[in-house]
Amino acid sequence: MEDTDARHQRPAGSPAASVVHRLHDCGETLATVESLTGGLLAAAIVEIAGVSSIYRGGLVVYATELKATLAGVPEDLLASRGPVDPDVALALAEGGRQRCGADWGLATTGVAGPEPQDGKPVGLVYVAVAGPAGSEVRRLDLDGGRDHIRTAAVIEALRLLAERIQVARDAETDPAGAGRR
Repeated sequence: MEDTDARHQRPAGSPAASVVHRLHDCGETLATVESLTGGLLAAAIVEIAGVSSIYRGGLVVYATELKATLAGVPEDLLASRGPVDPDVALALAEGGRQRCGADWGLATTGVAGPEPQDGKPVGLVYVAVAGPAGSEVRRLDLDGGRDHIRTAAVIEALRLLAERIQVARDAETDPAGAGRR
């Protein structure tokens, strides 16, 4: 399997190593909640030496009802929007953060294929992060096969986390300019 991002490019360096080292440097922790990636995100993170100081754990909630019972996603949200939704992704990230007692929660949900799910097209993915500096969700419209979609979702989730960590660091060092980019 080719480890490429949403643009089919190999990332420079390891996105997982980057976030693990950043979180270690600031003494913060991480939890993951995965649906379509089915553990790939957690596996990418735990490959990094020294990860035990920052990684609290994760949930793989492939079945829709487990998103509610294990990750704390509101059942009415799942019933009205389905599991592939930006607000569900945010709820997964926040649920993982709370349930695992972590500073940061990182989540993936989407359709890896080969068939559309609940009217959502193959390749529609949401990655979300919840942390001390707020939360953010990103929609990905990925192409390619199932393996590429899942791998690209992991890379893009880690990139989103790296960006949010940087926003949090910038806010700490320049509180007056926290909203500027």
